[in-house]
Amino acid sequence: MATTYMTAEGLQKLKEELQYLETVERPRVIAAIAEAREKGDLSENAEYDAAKEEQGILESKIAMIKSKIVDARIIDETDINTDEVQILTKVRVLNMKTNQEKVYQLVTEGEANILEGKIATTTPIAKGLLGKKVGDIAEVVVPAGKMQFKILEISI
Repeated sequence: MATTYMTAEGLQKLKEELQYLETVERPRVIAAIAEAREKGDLSENAEYDAAKEEQGILESKIAMIKSKIVDARIIDETDINTDEVQILTKVRVLNMKTNQEKVYQLVTEGEANILEGKIATTTPIAKGLLGKKVGDIAEVVVPAGKMQFKILEISI
């Protein structure tokens, strides 16, 4: 897996999610498998099959989070330059079509939360904003068509 850049807060959230999955979800799934096993013939036991499938998905998710944690590189917010849009910067933009202002913070995928205005750097909007400076117009291609954003402010 590639290096994942994130804030210390993002790494902490990943660690908390991992702990929850290992201490709460894993025992729950193991108990469900044990309960299904007690019901007899495993070859025709849909509950057992469903519980084993859930276990596989859970273990895969745990492995993925562990890998992200191992490969994580913490970004020091004091090193962030606000001359241009980059990861962890907040950018206030003007949608040129709707004349509405929005503030986005560009973050890693694991930290993205659209309700908080945090968008992953892998999204079309973030890709279009990266590297832009105040006053620049970013043209972004999204599934609904082309959008233009004027960069009004860049901050941390």
